[in-house]
Amino acid sequence: MKKLEDYITTIPDFPKPGILFRDITSVLQDKEGLRLAVDAMQEKLSGVDFDVIAAPESRGFIFGMPIAYNKNKAFVPIRKKGKLPRETVSASYALEYGTAEIELHKDALQPGDRVVIIDDLIATGGTTEAMIKLVEELGAKVVKIVFLVELTDLGGRKLLSGYDIDSILTYEGE
Repeated sequence: MKKLEDYITTIPDFPKPGILFRDITSVLQDKEGLRLAVDAMQEKLSGVDFDVIAAPESRGFIFGMPIAYNKNKAFVPIRKKGKLPRETVSASYALEYGTAEIELHKDALQPGDRVVIIDDLIATGGTTEAMIKLVEELGAKVVKIVFLVELTDLGGRKLLSGYDIDSILTYEGE
């Protein structure tokens, strides 16, 4: 059986020269790779007391939903601005050239809910910082954050210091 890292495809010079892009679609398109990824992320929740899994679109959904289902927990989607139909709270975060905004339904979490955030990747940590802000604005508490891939040189973990973070695979570089 292959190891999870064997399913990650590295694409040099994408999206620009000097970048080594870590493509997870090769994990998803193989049933064993997908199972390894979900199982490894789910294992990081062993012993964690939580109520809800929150994950951003779109790749966070891929891993968050099956873990929520397997753990018999609620799933809360965090979406790009303008995609949720009811009243929302929103948070902005920096992009390489500009900003973006994410939203969460205002009634998605209750004060005191213990939340796990699941996502495919942490780079600079800006998106995750915005997700934490949304969760905490609603009075809930982030008790764990799990990523499939961490790009260590981009400093996301430092930005999120004080939170319990686990990554399944880590890579140096951008």
